[in-house]
Amino acid sequence: MINKKVDSVQEALQGVQDNMTFMFGGFGLSGIAENSIAELVKKNIKGLTCISNNAGVDDFGLGLLLHQKQVKKMISSYVGENAEFERQMLSGELDVELIPQGTLAERCRAAQAGFPAIYTPAGYGTEVAEGKETREFDGKMYVLEHAFKADFAFVKAWKGDAAGNLIFKGTARNFNPNMCGAAKITVAEVEELVPVGALDPNQIHIPGIFVQRIFQGAKYEKRIEQRTVRQRS
Repeated sequence: MINKKVDSVQEALQGVQDNMTFMFGGFGLSGIAENSIAELVKKNIKGLTCISNNAGVDDFGLGLLLHQKQVKKMISSYVGENAEFERQMLSGELDVELIPQGTLAERCRAAQAGFPAIYTPAGYGTEVAEGKETREFDGKMYVLEHAFKADFAFVKAWKGDAAGNLIFKGTARNFNPNMCGAAKITVAEVEELVPVGALDPNQIHIPGIFVQRIFQGAKYEKRIEQRTVRQRS
């Protein structure tokens, strides 16, 4: 069996360059590839196109890349928690493509499955459909959306093994499974890396065929984006 384990985040990110397109799993700050993002910040590569549901917050997640002006384009669904993102977008420094959340997920999944495009009803009759092919199926109109093309996908899982098999935990599952195998190289960082055979095959969410590199991440902050507490009675 092929051993996809690498010993460090530095080794996992070999080959990243300026002007590449990256996918990032996560929803809000849940399930983001903290170690990979931190290493990309250190590398200070520029001109990146980032595909992610959101852009993190000002001082965490993809917000760290934005602060260093490493991102030239964001393809996202929700970006309302990042003031620096808003500033760069309104000033014209950042190119932004906002798309429906389900469409984002399906364009990832299409790339993962090797489909060139999908038809979706989301966005028909709105600005989202401008300039795109539309077609009627069973009396309903659909918009043609192309699968994403990315150089690297950075995902985060709870457990994984040296063959690249992954198990996600709770809501951290979110966009991570759809992005596995959706880029030329998928880098998975995990909280716990175990030997091949240690994972219950019936519990595996993503088989290793969709992962090219895997490593055990360092300490995870797992910051809460919006902390809501109940007042004491």
